[in-house]
Amino acid sequence: MLAKVLSSALLGIDAIMVDVEVDIAQGLPQFATVGLPDGAVKESKDRVKSALKNSGYEFPNRKITVNLAPADVRKEGAAFDLPISIGIMAATGVVKSDHLKKYLLLGELSLDGGVKPVRGCLSVAVAAKNAGLAGIIVPEENAREGAVVEGIEVIGVSELAQVVEFLNGERPVIPCVVDVQQLFRQNLDHSDDFSEVKGQEHAKRALEVAAAGGHNILMIGPPGSGKTMLARRIPSILPTMSFNEAIETSKIYSVMGLLDRDRALVSGRPFRSPHHTISDIGLIGGGNTPKPGEVSLSHNGVLFLDELPEFKKHVLEVLRQPLEDGKVTISRALTSLTYPSRIMLVTAMNPCPCGYLGDPLHQCSCTPVMIHRYRSRISGPLLDRIDIHIEVPAVKYRDLADRSDGESSAAIAGRVELSRNRQLERFKGTKVHCNAQMTPRFIKKYCEPDAAGQKMLEMVTDRLGLSARTYTRILKVARTVADLEGSETIRENHISEAIQYRSLDRKTI
Repeated sequence: MLAKVLSSALLGIDAIMVDVEVDIAQGLPQFATVGLPDGAVKESKDRVKSALKNSGYEFPNRKITVNLAPADVRKEGAAFDLPISIGIMAATGVVKSDHLKKYLLLGELSLDGGVKPVRGCLSVAVAAKNAGLAGIIVPEENAREGAVVEGIEVIGVSELAQVVEFLNGERPVIPCVVDVQQLFRQNLDHSDDFSEVKGQEHAKRALEVAAAGGHNILMIGPPGSGKTMLARRIPSILPTMSFNEAIETSKIYSVMGLLDRDRALVSGRPFRSPHHTISDIGLIGGGNTPKPGEVSLSHNGVLFLDELPEFKKHVLEVLRQPLEDGKVTISRALTSLTYPSRIMLVTAMNPCPCGYLGDPLHQCSCTPVMIHRYRSRISGPLLDRIDIHIEVPAVKYRDLADRSDGESSAAIAGRVELSRNRQLERFKGTKVHCNAQMTPRFIKKYCEPDAAGQKMLEMVTDRLGLSARTYTRILKVARTVADLEGSETIRENHISEAIQYRSLDRKTI
């Protein structure tokens, strides 16, 4: 007696179809699982046996072989419990096989027959839709997550008996439906607003430019100057996520099991702020069982690294590839996984170890050697990949005592949105979404300054000895400044402002 049930396995943030084949033959009682299963999959035989018996079904006392195809892909987790149990009952004739070709099954079983939630349901729903299936049968807690994908039935179940009755046509289950627009609106309200920030107009302008072009930014200033406060308000001025961006980001959170069960969709720009003690695997991803790191959890959002020089140097160096490519590739003996990491990197640091270098009100106690050692923890190649460096001075009493509100995030976001729309129109039909992602071909085409701008750029490049990468960063930022102004031509004032955002380079004049 042979039965086949459709299921799925995760490969990176995507899901692939898996055929769960169950064969029950005469012979000594045995339960064998083949097809490259991990420990959790092998242990499913005990969970399945108890779940069947405690749900009132008979467990066949024969030789049972379960094959998970394709056999060359490693199967992980307990999500195969439900398809294996249904496969056994289909092979014994308890479950009719009519609907097994139409639905994909996924779920972990408890010993009493309950169906527990699993990770990656959103990716599975996308894979099932692409495969042309009628729907998926998943744990009730995962139903809203899968229902975000339109055009496919998502059947949420809470116990094994409910699945059996549904497949046999004895108990109809209403598919889960969610209001995607409502899910979007839930995440659009930001608790932090730029109107709460006192002073720091220069820093606010730099953050507006960074948000408008998707540029990486480094803020340098003494303790208490508001660097973290400014960084936490950046998502409030970033453009609204598109549906495709929301799905792509939500898939990462779904695979990690971090997706909110009530909201089921990450529609607001992510903001991640890992501690400086994080490891390279925690930041980039990987491990024995590869998982996305903080840089992928920040996809389409902001990765904020506070106290940048305190991070281990080798941890910071692994950021170089994802900042350039917008993705992280993790290679293992059996497979190679790619996680998206298109992020806006926001970093902050003190000017020196004590934090008060250049502060007129505090005495700096650091020697030149200490300052050099502190700053050398950040390599030149990494700094070259950060488009904007700005100084954030201590806030003066006059600004702190000012009772009037500053410019709101909504007003700044309006200008950023207009600038991004210009960029999307400019790069229509390409893989570039904003100015920060421009390749040399696009820089040559769209970043040609006028005569006065070229003269200023030539003079500054020669005086500072800028690298080729820094030169292109200035052009990209100038392009964004021009877009905020609504100008198609990059003028001298745009170049001048872009140069002002390279404070670490200007120190070497």
